Amino acid sequence: MDYVKLGSTGLDVSPLALGAMSYGDPARGAHDWSLPEDESRDYIRRSIDAGINFFDTANVYSNGSSEEILGRALRDFANRDETVVATKVFSPMGSGPNQRGLSRKAILQEIDNSLGRLDLDYVDLYIIHRFDPHTPLEETLEALNDVVRSGRARYIGASSMAAWQFSKALNLQRQNGWARFVSMQSQYNLITREDERELFPLSVDAGIGLTPWSPLARGRLTRDWDASTARSETDQYGRTLYTQAEESDRAIAAAVAEIAAERGVPRAQVALAWVSANPAVTAPIVGATRPNHLDDAIASLDLVLSADEMARLEAPYTPRLPEGF
Repeated sequence: MDYVKLGSTGLDVSPLALGAMSYGDPARGAHDWSLPEDESRDYIRRSIDAGINFFDTANVYSNGSSEEILGRALRDFANRDETVVATKVFSPMGSGPNQRGLSRKAILQEIDNSLGRLDLDYVDLYIIHRFDPHTPLEETLEALNDVVRSGRARYIGASSMAAWQFSKALNLQRQNGWARFVSMQSQYNLITREDERELFPLSVDAGIGLTPWSPLARGRLTRDWDASTARSETDQYGRTLYTQAEESDRAIAAAVAEIAAERGVPRAQVALAWVSANPAVTAPIVGATRPNHLDDAIASLDLVLSADEMARLEAPYTPRLPEGF
């Protein structure tokens, strides 16, 4: 596994991050498609054995169960000094009014709660899961700075927001000498490319590492368009995505299938190879609930698409409104 720097930092990460949203006690989450701990551990171990050192979770995934499972697996299978652990804050973690969002109170209590579930002294990357329009941005950024200065996080990152919001945050951090965002986790795949217009150029110019989520469009690019899975049938949030340009999206999925057939590889490898080919991208976040998911993700790193193949994949795209935040 060849490692890459996360943006302009000195931190070395694998060019894939294993996402832990699919790992969590089904009884504690909002979905029943997550894998219980005994099944989840094998994917985490196999990722480590393959050289993946970058692991992404969030406090809200299965109501904290994902963090617990990931923490125990990393303790048993990995060297802490060699792993890069990311978790997130923003989503509701209870019914109380202060158990959500990015207030100082919420951030400082949730970083401690996450560290407790992960059984870690610090996380490498602490990410704001969404932009919070109900909290002064200065309050959020100063609290994040205090998390870094206290040693509870080595770096901070952001996720899923407009370019103007991210630019404003970066400017405030620079003006106040606060710890700076080093990563941006936005939705990016062949059928969701709007961040190429402003967010990606901004991030490249600012030295921000890009770690896209949903690089396979929640599996839409890995199967026939009308096919379904247990997750697609029950994922309420997923049903809000990829609804704006179905004709275009079907054509893109068909192009993925055609090129995969010509290459003699699974569709997932083609779709992931396209994401990784963007020089702005540091490490796509991939999920794995079947052995071939991890195998395909790793194999995609060695798949180099030709200029003609890239053009065929990109040609059907049509602009659409940003979604996912």
